[in-house]
Amino acid sequence: MTGKPVLHYFNGRGRMESIRWLLAAAGVEFEEELFETHEEFEKLIQGGTLMYEQVPMVEIDGMTWVQTRAILRYVVWKEPGGTTRHGGARLQSQIDMYVEGLRDLSDMIMYFPLSLLEEKEMNLEYILHRATRFFPVYEKALRDHGQDFLVGNRLSLTDVQLLEVILMAEECKASFLSGFPLLQVRTSHIPTINSFLQPGSQRKPLLDEQSIGTAKDIFKFERGLFLKNMSNIVAEYYQLQRLELLSKYTE
Repeated sequence: MTGKPVLHYFNGRGRMESIRWLLAAAGVEFEEELFETHEEFEKLIQGGTLMYEQVPMVEIDGMTWVQTRAILRYVVWKEPGGTTRHGGARLQSQIDMYVEGLRDLSDMIMYFPLSLLEEKEMNLEYILHRATRFFPVYEKALRDHGQDFLVGNRLSLTDVQLLEVILMAEECKASFLSGFPLLQVRTSHIPTINSFLQPGSQRKPLLDEQSIGTAKDIFKFERGLFLKNMSNIVAEYYQLQRLELLSKYTE
């Protein structure tokens, strides 16, 4: 990469956080242009650099990149030293499968702070339920692979994103990983990320009421985004719950 990447986003985690994690894991220093008002965001849109009028947006190598997965893949292939780059269609496809599963779970956790107060307990229960479908996959993969990495013999994008999701899950509930011993020790296997986890780094904190208010003003959204964005799978979950309840009374 030529020069430091410049990240354009609001002062919060959101979809940009995975990009921050990957850059930190690869040892790539980056700068941030953080907007705090809707007017600043609108100015970015009017500047013509946002292909779909939405962020994240990252400037790398004199080019402007949007769409989280496209940015992540570009960083993987352009980072100095190829820290997280793996060749071969088979390995890359394995990485993509793990990454997509993590994205499903991380989206649920990312939207959780935006739950309505009366939804929070239900939404957390739902996240816990879905995690029982995802985390066993990664625990088994690490056990079967017999190495510190999910794919191959060195760090990949999926290792970085797994650690990010693990810490997100533990922020929701400290005992989230009590049944997954291999997942509990992931931090020690990514030394380049240690400084990113220290106070004062470019890692963003959990959304609090003030930052949620700022994000609402910038992007003009309403509370209750968890159910809005997860409506289909939430419906699937509660249909399953109803069927389980029904089976108890018909046995």
